[in-house]
Amino acid sequence: MADTTLRTAGQRAALRSLWGNQRVWLASAAILAILAVFDPMQAADSAAFAGAALLKTAPYLLLSIGIAAWAGATGADNLIAKAFTGAPLLMIIFGALAGGLSPFCSCGVIPLIAALLAMGVPLSAVMAFWLASPIMDPSMFVLTAGVLDMQFAIAKTLAAIGLGSFGGLVVHLLARGGALSNPLREDIGNGGCGGSKVREPKPVVWRFWQEAERRTKFGREATKTTLFLAKWLTLAFLLESLMLAWLPAETVTSTLGGEGLLPIITATFVGVPAYLNGYAALPLVGGLMEQGMAPGAGLAFLVAGGVTSIPAALAVWALARPQVFALYIALSLSGAFVAGLLFQLWNMA
Repeated sequence: MADTTLRTAGQRAALRSLWGNQRVWLASAAILAILAVFDPMQAADSAAFAGAALLKTAPYLLLSIGIAAWAGATGADNLIAKAFTGAPLLMIIFGALAGGLSPFCSCGVIPLIAALLAMGVPLSAVMAFWLASPIMDPSMFVLTAGVLDMQFAIAKTLAAIGLGSFGGLVVHLLARGGALSNPLREDIGNGGCGGSKVREPKPVVWRFWQEAERRTKFGREATKTTLFLAKWLTLAFLLESLMLAWLPAETVTSTLGGEGLLPIITATFVGVPAYLNGYAALPLVGGLMEQGMAPGAGLAFLVAGGVTSIPAALAVWALARPQVFALYIALSLSGAFVAGLLFQLWNMA
């Protein structure tokens, strides 16, 4: 009986793992299957659209994959530990830069943040990193430039760093007034594998190809990143094809296009429930902008959606007390709106 129970539990765990790894591919397959039954012409058009879009972005995909694999193989993500030493204001700036520019370990942001807070790193610096990290990294920059354009990629990078710096400064001022003195939930540990990068940062090995273990890690990271990007972009391009086919351009233009504050406010709040994934959101925003979405609204959507997406928000909720989580959301939405507004003004100048 015990063996049977163990086998059944193991089978359930295997099925959960399979579903977790393949659900995005299955979603793409389901979309094409449903279209094939009810609208065969659209099924063919969507498949062709996704294939052509993937081919067009292939050079940027390869560069993005190479950057991610290189960071893992060399240990460049260890450099993030250096961002959290120094004077408080410098730590805020470097925390925002680390979150917006540096790739960090695949162990995930939750253990890393837990380690930083448990070790006594000020919440202001951690919040700067926390706000900036979901928005931009080197791989995201390359793909944003390829799918949208270089100006948008630069604007998104500046928005990530600016939001992180702004959020860190707000938290710093609140902390000086005595607020947020105990940000972590009870029973939060020291961060595990993610925290080790802060506690004991290892030197970066730039010539990783000279070590067999690092060469293997490069291949492993490249394969993992390739599969990750391929599944999300395939789904995103399929959804973009349907959006272009079924969503009237005049509806997008009237809701999210034009000048003024309303399109940016709308995009900021729509980005919270509508955001899928940082990479998947790029083609969707590109399609909306082709139909008349204002550039500032597009940036607000990407920034708000990235910071408040389910994985990013759950990371904050899992670690921080409710008041810190509420502050995180408020900073995210206000920062996304300001970023979108400034980008819109820049495009109008």
